Amino acid sequence: MTTFAERPAAVVDVANIARIYDYYLGGLYNFEVDREKAERIRTMLPSVDLLARANRDWLRRSVRFLVAQGIDQFIDLASGLPTVNNTHEVAHARNPQARVVYVDCEPSAVRHGEEILAGEPLIAMIEADGRDPEQVWSHPSTRELIDLSRPVGILMGGLLVFVDDAQDPAALVDAYRNACAPGSYLSISHLSDDLADETTRIQVGRMTDAYLAGVGQQLYVRDRKVIASWFEGMELVEPGLTLMADWRPDPGLAVDAQTASRALGYGATARVL
Repeated sequence: MTTFAERPAAVVDVANIARIYDYYLGGLYNFEVDREKAERIRTMLPSVDLLARANRDWLRRSVRFLVAQGIDQFIDLASGLPTVNNTHEVAHARNPQARVVYVDCEPSAVRHGEEILAGEPLIAMIEADGRDPEQVWSHPSTRELIDLSRPVGILMGGLLVFVDDAQDPAALVDAYRNACAPGSYLSISHLSDDLADETTRIQVGRMTDAYLAGVGQQLYVRDRKVIASWFEGMELVEPGLTLMADWRPDPGLAVDAQTASRALGYGATARVL
């Protein structure tokens, strides 16, 4: 049987953002065309791979926290490929009965995700647009695995950065919050450059242009005030909205303060009242 990495390059000739992200994380679910685009994007923002890893580390810590609060069902929106210490692996390390639904609107990511998760009865990868909550909630796999009468963890580590202002990201957050039972949690991370130096801000702008040109996806950069407003009406857990690296960091793991990517993203988790 041909492995993912052994598939002929001709099978895939268009780069995919989920596979580019996997490449930055050190994963194996990517093709040469993805690696070429990823390296092109890296010339615009040299620390982009560290930014991707910071976001994945934040996600891992968030899931671990939620499991400790008794959350045993998760929706991971705009998840990309479920690889490299992703949600189900972290949750199952602490609760093997935890249920996870990965959501992505890119057919290739979903197809490969289904292959990765084959034989996992408590995990599903569904094709749906996270910007349309009804698509997510009405999907048969979501209805089978997720009980909205009980607390659920909603993970938005890869969604809102692709939602433009006209689509109203605040209203989207509200829609997910309002569908959840009290005691649920929303975890959100987002790209920001308001603490970055001028050189890095220019690099971020070039990176977003490179993503649009390379994979047809527009990334949106927002400041802390805007991101904080999405949590209104919920109870922020400590330490509140912080740089991703500062949100409940693992003891003993030093963060390089000189890394430009450290200042490029906020993260927080809030409880639904």
